[in-house]
Amino acid sequence: MITKLFEAIGAFVIRRLEDIGTVVLLYADTMKQLRHKLRMRHIIAQMSHLGVDSLMIVSLTLLFTGVVFTLQTAHELIRFGAQSTIGGLIAIAIGRELGPVLVGVVCAGRVGAAITAEISTMKVTEQIDALRVMAVSPVNYLIVPRMLACMIVVPILTVFGDLIGVFGGWVVAVHYSGVSSYLFVHSIEVFASIKDMTGGLIKAIFFGNVIAVLGCYYGLHCPDGAEGVGKATTKTVVASIIAIFLLNALLTFVIYGD
Repeated sequence: MITKLFEAIGAFVIRRLEDIGTVVLLYADTMKQLRHKLRMRHIIAQMSHLGVDSLMIVSLTLLFTGVVFTLQTAHELIRFGAQSTIGGLIAIAIGRELGPVLVGVVCAGRVGAAITAEISTMKVTEQIDALRVMAVSPVNYLIVPRMLACMIVVPILTVFGDLIGVFGGWVVAVHYSGVSSYLFVHSIEVFASIKDMTGGLIKAIFFGNVIAVLGCYYGLHCPDGAEGVGKATTKTVVASIIAIFLLNALLTFVIYGD
């Protein structure tokens, strides 16, 4: 019984290490393809498809996050006489953590799933094999435009999300908690810094990179059949969210560790 348990654990660990190794090789191949001429038309099309269509869900997510976060904190800060820090606290929390992480999670579900579904459908219908027959690299044609598009649009979505989240906090603080608009804005100027925003944008670039590469990886390794497309999509979302949280912890130590 114990032997079988250790065998199962070992087999699971080996499979996960194989997956990680395959992803690393795919990522290295993608980096090599960047030396070739970029398909700007495909990149712009992917930015429109993946970024613009995600703006609404990102805006709603960050708006209500800012509202709820302010509802939870403003009353306590006012009770302890720290109402002059409300705006700065909200701006720092959203700029450093809530903005990039929530945008990354939303894009993992919206963008990552879309990338995997599209590429896995192409694999099932043998369109990727047709690209290889025509001597066209699937990595250069499919992965590079999506990766670059995600690395551009996720930070842009994060900027929009940060602004909308702070706006939601301002609405609650001013019109519900009774904090003056000047005090809210002034606290942002006093306590928040450019690094709070740029650090979050650096995180967003990495999140976009991971979402695109994992989405393409699971799409290219999708099992045959319609059921395989669903499984690959689910794996992309789960793996992307896990990777985002791991990366967020690592990047937080690197960027804000001092």
